[in-house]
Amino acid sequence: MNHPIRPIAESEFPAVCDLLDEAFVSSWAPGQIERFKGVTEFDRSLAAFDGDRMVGFTQVMSFDMTVPGGVLPVAGVSSVGVLASHRRRGVLSALMRRQLADVHAKGEVFAALYASEAAIYGRYGYGRAVDNVFYSIPKHSSAFRADAPVDPTLRLRVEPPERAREDFVRVFDQVRPTRPGLYMRTAARWNATLADDDNARGSAGRLRCVLAEDDDGVRGYALFRVKRKVTDHDVPDGEVLLQELFAVDPAAYAALWRSLLDRDLCARVFAANRPVDDPVMHLLAEPRHLNAGTLDELWIRLVDVPGALTQRAYSAPVELVVEVDDDVCPWNAGRWRLSTAKHTCERTEDAPDLSLPVRILGAGYLGGRSLESYRMAGQITEHREGAVRELSAAMSWSPLPWGGLVF
Repeated sequence: MNHPIRPIAESEFPAVCDLLDEAFVSSWAPGQIERFKGVTEFDRSLAAFDGDRMVGFTQVMSFDMTVPGGVLPVAGVSSVGVLASHRRRGVLSALMRRQLADVHAKGEVFAALYASEAAIYGRYGYGRAVDNVFYSIPKHSSAFRADAPVDPTLRLRVEPPERAREDFVRVFDQVRPTRPGLYMRTAARWNATLADDDNARGSAGRLRCVLAEDDDGVRGYALFRVKRKVTDHDVPDGEVLLQELFAVDPAAYAALWRSLLDRDLCARVFAANRPVDDPVMHLLAEPRHLNAGTLDELWIRLVDVPGALTQRAYSAPVELVVEVDDDVCPWNAGRWRLSTAKHTCERTEDAPDLSLPVRILGAGYLGGRSLESYRMAGQITEHREGAVRELSAAMSWSPLPWGGLVF
């Protein structure tokens, strides 16, 4: 069936909410709808229609994102949904292809998204570029190593989050350029981050914060909620639910974690969506008590292969020919000679050193994914021995990438 696709008008926003409510089997709270509207860019939205009815939707949120060695504009893909009545009709494929064409026309070299289901987006050229970890740390087993950093000039300050917003922004903007994947937060994005209505609270309490500071200003902050519980014997058994923690130096970072782990009336800290190389793993005397698990986080899609590869830094020099397979964005397909010394990536007819699908280049783009593991899984063809290892080493980066906040 033919499903026309176009950007929506602001007057059509209620129909978008109805569609996403159905597609994600969710229910909107009034404040949540307004926050979602605040981050919606109507000129970068796309909706598919069956007659007068909206049956599919997606949008791009415009960000600056840190990449290895710098910051680039990124198309943040979000709110992708199709009505169950219109699945398997090509609606999603049409939306994703149109969106990638629009992103390419705008000049953005890559797109990023958080996937509701991990099996969906690889077929559109997105690669699993970033993982995150979650922790459930019992208070009674959270002692730090004796050499954990301590700064006697630091003090902790408890404030209602709405009074400390400017401090959060200053700290975050200092940290953001240091880690690939972190992205600019607009005022509307901060509004969503600090939301504290009943919908945002869920079964936990109000949003709380603690700041680490000295006489020169704030050096870090933690945002969290506390889920109050007691055992059958009236023993406090509360849980600290960490929303985010950022600090500009190791001592402030350690002080904030210690504050959370020592919280009265609480028995554990649950921290979701933390970076894979989170320093807290090196602070606990017994790191097994992190009780860590891993999930996928950011997915990356190179929309302009030469543009993306020449606008990031590399950890080692490399010059080789990469053959890219890309049937969704055919302008990327073919052989490219990448030279990090010359800062070039140009078309060539020379024999390739390796061949791979574009999704794997996306997976490695932020520096957190070993390309060698894809070769070992039979998903990269190596034509010259050692070529994959060379490219993988060059694209690797430290610290590891992490987006930190779902968009």
